[in-house]
Amino acid sequence: MKFIAEIDVMPLKALLDPQGKAVNRSMNNIGFDTVENVRIGKHISFTIEAENKEKAEKLVDKACSKILSNPIMEGYSFTIKKID
Repeated sequence: MKFIAEIDVMPLKALLDPQGKAVNRSMNNIGFDTVENVRIGKHISFTIEAENKEKAEKLVDKACSKILSNPIMEGYSFTIKKID
């Protein structure tokens, strides 16, 4: 079976996000005064083949923890959907 994995990798909340702070300031400067706490991360999408959804989830989780994120600085979440 084929699945599509949608992964979001974000800086840990306890760490500073200089890029997010810069974007937050810029947004406030151009009139978006109600925007706050901007955090910038990355979105990764790929297809994966696995026997079932549980095995696909294990493979995606392993890929996230080993190569797609830095566990010291980032957290991740993902969804997996079967491709018909």
